[in-house]
Amino acid sequence: MTRPDGTSDPEDWLIGGREARAVVIVDADPTWPARFAQLRDQILAALPQAVRVEHIGSTSVPGLAAKPVIDVVVDVADVESHAVQAALERAGFALRVREPGHRMFRTPARDVHVHLWSDPAEIERHLTFRDWLRHDADDRARYEAVKRELATREWGDTNDYAAAKGPVIAAITERADAWAKARR
Repeated sequence: MTRPDGTSDPEDWLIGGREARAVVIVDADPTWPARFAQLRDQILAALPQAVRVEHIGSTSVPGLAAKPVIDVVVDVADVESHAVQAALERAGFALRVREPGHRMFRTPARDVHVHLWSDPAEIERHLTFRDWLRHDADDRARYEAVKRELATREWGDTNDYAAAKGPVIAAITERADAWAKARR
């Protein structure tokens, strides 16, 4: 259901409903890339048809404090495929988000999020944001400060925390896009 402000109710796309959980930000962990490498192998074993599997999110940026959740993006031809969903479920991931053109699976421990998008531009947006934060220390520090401040608040749902990061993400994305265009 779409709200008057144009947003949809999370109950429409969250499998299992809203979750009120504390947001904990930890210092960067040098083991995160190795954890991703294991996940990449696990995902590719389950989905050999994947075009690529990339580490995204804050844990993919060396030196950036983050929630200890590894975010992964998987490029597949059809994110809505029942075969893809079944393969990820057999590999130990549970469907959490079902939106048009987007699926998100997670581990039972909730320490991994696997995103699939049907829009290649969405994948590139995440990769550009990641690469920019790896490149720019000022925006990396700015983003970390906002995340740490927001983590001091109580959230009715972790998606509310994610939405609260929207303004800083938009500002950083604008600089990241300009940087990416200049590199082409």
